[in-house]
Amino acid sequence: MTAGVPDVLAEVGPRLKRLRTARGATLAALAADTGLTASTLSRLENGRLRPTLEQLLPLARVHRVPLDELVAAPATGDPRIHLRPVRHAGLTVVPLTRRPGGVRAYKVVYPPAGHESTRVRQAHEGYGWFYVLSGRVRLVLGDVEHVVAAGEAVELDTRTPHWIGSADPRAAEVLTLFGPQGERAHLTAPG
Repeated sequence: MTAGVPDVLAEVGPRLKRLRTARGATLAALAADTGLTASTLSRLENGRLRPTLEQLLPLARVHRVPLDELVAAPATGDPRIHLRPVRHAGLTVVPLTRRPGGVRAYKVVYPPAGHESTRVRQAHEGYGWFYVLSGRVRLVLGDVEHVVAAGEAVELDTRTPHWIGSADPRAAEVLTLFGPQGERAHLTAPG
């Protein structure tokens, strides 16, 4: 082992705990999502168990972070974010930031009007903001419907029930910011 590896591994546990708490997940829920036991997860988070690749891979997948981020791999000198689109609930979601917790940026592609997988309105704590890159977006906020065109931005109180989708027979693309509560509400599979 090279010098510093034990120090790097010692930081993995607190990093795992921050990721889990930022998502609002319990050890039991994370155990169900990863196939690891809650006891193993607790020991990893508290530094009583040295992480293995077999443990880190499912954790990176569930937390939606690169494995390099879990172990604080040294920077490669390339600051670009390598975009990995994810399909979720009929949407194409492209993460634009890598840091866990706090506000995160995404590009979201909404399918053409009439092709949505759901029109269920959601309400949650947090802050909502989006900018329409292309197409037109239908925003239902409470009992009021808005059509937002390319080049327009929206800020909304996410405690008000809301739904967003394309307003046209073609897909709409938006740039959006989510805090941890919005990310959980919009980008995680229903439990």
